[in-house]
Amino acid sequence: MESTVLQRFMRYIAIDTQSQPEQEAIPSTRKQFHLAGLLAEELKEMGASSVRVSENAYVYGKIPATSPRKVPSLGFIAHMDTSPDFSGENVKPRIVRNYDGKDILLNRETGVTMRTDDFPCLKDYIGKDLIITDGTTLLGADDKAGIAEIMALADYLLSHPEIPHGPIKIGFTPDEEVGRGPDLFDIPGFGADVAYTVDGGALGEIEYENFNAAAAKVAIHGISIHPGAAKNRMKNAILMGMEFQSMLPPFENPMYTEGYEGFFHLNDFSGNVENASLNYIIRDHSMEKFQEKKDYIRRVADYMNQKYGEGTVELVLKDSYYNMREKLTSHMYLIDIAKEAMKELDVTPLDVPIRGGTDGARLSYEGLPCPNLCTGGHNAHGKYEFTCIQSMEKIVEILLKIVEKFETRKFI
Repeated sequence: MESTVLQRFMRYIAIDTQSQPEQEAIPSTRKQFHLAGLLAEELKEMGASSVRVSENAYVYGKIPATSPRKVPSLGFIAHMDTSPDFSGENVKPRIVRNYDGKDILLNRETGVTMRTDDFPCLKDYIGKDLIITDGTTLLGADDKAGIAEIMALADYLLSHPEIPHGPIKIGFTPDEEVGRGPDLFDIPGFGADVAYTVDGGALGEIEYENFNAAAAKVAIHGISIHPGAAKNRMKNAILMGMEFQSMLPPFENPMYTEGYEGFFHLNDFSGNVENASLNYIIRDHSMEKFQEKKDYIRRVADYMNQKYGEGTVELVLKDSYYNMREKLTSHMYLIDIAKEAMKELDVTPLDVPIRGGTDGARLSYEGLPCPNLCTGGHNAHGKYEFTCIQSMEKIVEILLKIVEKFETRKFI
């Protein structure tokens, strides 16, 4: 599978598809159409049917059923955009063959090094082949590894019509990284009964629960006046912003949390004496604790307004997505099938709670049950991102095994 999945992956990461937050349009960047068009052309060349690119850069395709049995329609979904947190332009990947378990120098000029002390998971890949960055961009394995794996699966199935399977639906979305991926996803037109997103991490990961998530935008209005005449008159918005942050629980932030533990994350802070803005993301797996966190930040805003005057602090809270587990409890056979497929291929299944979200979280709430599968990538959204070629090859095999199991499973 290496030639297929590796060549595809290298081709896709060469296309800059970075999305941008706070944009009304979907896609948030027109350059995402470049990859969308390429994927559509490749699907057509393979022989997929009903291939189309929507006016909003969603890619859809179908692989007709070859089974004489009535089998539920199964979808596979991945996203085309890369994170706005780090550049995805002019990616210069390098393959480290037969990795020796030592620190990896990413860029000789800058000295950027991926150290095993910082990333101990590297030790799991001794003897494997890794695809790394040159230390100036992200890699794009999130989620172009998932795209390459789905495309390799599609190519294999369309090249082997003798393999019996039910109808397979392929979907690629823009703007997942800015939380807009499912906004205009055509679930009826996609036509799947159930689906998997392929947007996870290490080989073996199966994710069917994720954070409940909200965005909090805090605008602080101060009063600017000459510092020589400022006593009892100036209200420094920057200092009030620092005070606002200081009232949030200090250990409930990403630096100190893991697993199911939620957080308040100050994503950016800017301003001057007159005006300041703080943008947070709020996360928790527990709906009860999620609501408590939102109530807490409201109380902080209320306190600041009582202290400095009504209207000093404006807080806008907006829910982003919810824990998909609630919608998947009646579809746990999707998890069972994935685990069975992995075990048959000598891969240990790993139940991992997503400390974030995927398109599948929202799609599950909109009527398309959609747990998440691994892609083989690590350290997304930055220069230390890498993936393992052997993991990607194995994931293609896992996807194929899932398709085979859907064909043989008895559905009531």
